[in-house]
Amino acid sequence: MIRYILPLILLFSCTGPETDEIPNESNQVDLSLTIKQAERLSSLPLKCIQQEYPNKLGQVLNKASEVKSPRQLHPAFYGCFDWHSSVHGHWLMIRLLKIRLLKKFPQLKNGKMIRKKLNQQLTAKNILCEIAFFKTKYNDSFERTYGWAWILKLHQELLTWDDKDAAKWAENLAPLADLITEKYVAFLPKLNYPIRSGEHINTAFGLTLAYDYAVLTQNNRLKDVIVKRSRFFFFGDRNSPLQYEPSGYDFLSPSLEEADLMRRVLSKGDFIIWFEKFLPEMNDPEFNWKPGKVSDRTDGKLVHLDGLNFSRAWCLYGIGHYDERYKHLIKIADQHLAYSLPSIVDGDYMGEHWLASFAVYALLER
Repeated sequence: MIRYILPLILLFSCTGPETDEIPNESNQVDLSLTIKQAERLSSLPLKCIQQEYPNKLGQVLNKASEVKSPRQLHPAFYGCFDWHSSVHGHWLMIRLLKIRLLKKFPQLKNGKMIRKKLNQQLTAKNILCEIAFFKTKYNDSFERTYGWAWILKLHQELLTWDDKDAAKWAENLAPLADLITEKYVAFLPKLNYPIRSGEHINTAFGLTLAYDYAVLTQNNRLKDVIVKRSRFFFFGDRNSPLQYEPSGYDFLSPSLEEADLMRRVLSKGDFIIWFEKFLPEMNDPEFNWKPGKVSDRTDGKLVHLDGLNFSRAWCLYGIGHYDERYKHLIKIADQHLAYSLPSIVDGDYMGEHWLASFAVYALLER
């Protein structure tokens, strides 16, 4: 599948555009892959994987003795500002380490340093500490379901890499992935209504990554509950109000993340019928959709809209490649990538610590 083939990635330059104009045919961003740009992307999580501060913790404190540093609480995933960003930063570095498998690219120059730090972070002892945190009172729902989904994505990436280090890291991470799997199975039947926010708690995005993991690992118990609840949550949806997107802090597209999930859990024929009713505008070959405009990339919430553009892009690529009738969506995806891609490197930490992962995920779908 296209998403598992190394994409034609990458960035136009290491600085953002001087204006926030929407790219057009005379102002295109180069989306081709170079090893230099791959190294630049991987350098972002590498830089913050062991950077403890600034840090945004999300735990519930039950007593004074639980007040600890981020590194004490989360020895594996304390860097990159918050837990989930650290997790998908690990995923990004591992994914880009695999570039050389196509034999088109040499080893990343920072590859040895990436391996060194991953060996320090993804130890069996550190992962057991992460598991212990989930078992403290009132923290069983920590990172539900956004961080959960990225743990499964990280483990999936390791399981699909024939590499000695990757095999060790996968083995170490397995108990946490198993815990997250059980949490999904226990939680989903209790969720009576989907969460349609464009931020971390978005139900569809969390289920999408979990579904891919269930398919890879042949975990039919997880897969079945995801399919059942996805149909329950979304199958009757019609005429999604695109005019309400984006909200000011969105980094996920509520409508498209839902469509990206349903593309997986429905048969192709059922999806096409469903999509025509859910997003009728997108069935029009003349459909157009402007990227979300970012006004301040130093603001941790406003810069979310760069993430939204990447989210829209990976969903539009997935749907555009899924069936010939949707190929016009690929051009729209390119426009979204071109708007945000130049601004994610050598910028402000509020975007640097997480946006590279979103860009790579979008480019993998491309």
